[in-house]
Amino acid sequence: MEKVVNIHIKKLPEGVYLATSDDVPGLVAQGRTVAEALEIARDVTRKLLEAKAERSGSDNIDLPLVGDSFNYPLIVNA
Repeated sequence: MEKVVNIHIKKLPEGVYLATSDDVPGLVAQGRTVAEALEIARDVTRKLLEAKAERSGSDNIDLPLVGDSFNYPLIVNA
């Protein structure tokens, strides 16, 4: 089941990108590119949700399901 997690990306002075989310407490990921930060954030989110489910029996984080239609920002290096 796919769910939507809103991610905030910030470029740090060191030149790397930091990904966090108000939707998933504890989510912090860093990458050399936006794509790498998002990939790591996806893995960390999965692990956080799995750990929460193991402890409580459910993920207990109310995330909306992916619908039939939604907007997605496409980042292109042009």
